[in-house]
Amino acid sequence: MYEDFYGLRERPFDLTPNPRFMYLSGCHLEALSVVHYGIVSRKGITLVIGEAGTGKTTVVRAALEAIAQPSATCVYLSNPTLTRAEFYEFLAISFGLTTQAAASKARFLLEFEQVLASRHHAGMLTALVIDEAQSLSLELMEEVRLLANFETASDRLLPVVMAGQPELADTLDRPELRQLKQRVALRADLSPLGLNQTAAYVAGRLRKAGGDPLAVFTKDAIVRIYKRSGGIPRTISVVCDNAMLAGYAAAVKPIGPDIVEDVARDFRLGGNGAAHDFRSRDSDVGGGNGNHPHRRSDGGRSEGKESERPWKLNTEHVDASPDAPASPAAPKGWLR
Repeated sequence: MYEDFYGLRERPFDLTPNPRFMYLSGCHLEALSVVHYGIVSRKGITLVIGEAGTGKTTVVRAALEAIAQPSATCVYLSNPTLTRAEFYEFLAISFGLTTQAAASKARFLLEFEQVLASRHHAGMLTALVIDEAQSLSLELMEEVRLLANFETASDRLLPVVMAGQPELADTLDRPELRQLKQRVALRADLSPLGLNQTAAYVAGRLRKAGGDPLAVFTKDAIVRIYKRSGGIPRTISVVCDNAMLAGYAAAVKPIGPDIVEDVARDFRLGGNGAAHDFRSRDSDVGGGNGNHPHRRSDGGRSEGKESERPWKLNTEHVDASPDAPASPAAPKGWLR
């Protein structure tokens, strides 16, 4: 609706996992590398942890896309709220096992081990990716642990990726799941974007849609978007999309902070990270931190090129956590 008005070829903020619009901050790239490495190196269990909307699904799907080839079979489970029987039925169908395997766990295990061994012998890759893994029952978490136990003397036969919200990490701390936690070989954490990264995220999406970021949002609007979204990329997209719709209706460009504030009020968004939790899973992108050997210790906020950052933003007066430069995606003149 507003595309022509703002000089765009397409809508830049749809809540879909379009890889063309993927924004990779330093820690997104780190998480992507961790997931890719965990699968291709058969590292057992890999965890991706992040709040809703910070980038888990997009990172996982990008890794799977990078791995996609005829010799790789990666089964992706997006809704793990299943019974044990349904879980094994899903796996049997997805991995191409017989109908008998779908109806019997014992038959499944016999067939699946043979398939894994033969594929490994042929140099082929087999993996299981579970999204929204915080929704797994304790019973299914134990089944995941047992599946991850398939191995040869030198290799894991079924690398597993579990992506979920922080509740997943809390659940893994339970004493009865200590054996599963001990099998976690890699972990990546995704966190909200900083102010400069928010600007880079918005600018990158507008550019990829054919627009000029400076002609769509003012500097003050970007600051307000960051403060009201809390740096959650999915919420940033929702705010931007609705602000552009409101701006189009009012024939306003570039969009200022007043329109952003109206949108934030409509969606009951708080400030300083108290963002409304939009539960659509598909438009994730985020950052990360931690002291794991395969995670960034700098919060994942990487240095970006000055020429790719548009609004000259002063981060000293933003009521939020300390910020850092954006990764490549924002136009010259925004961040200074």
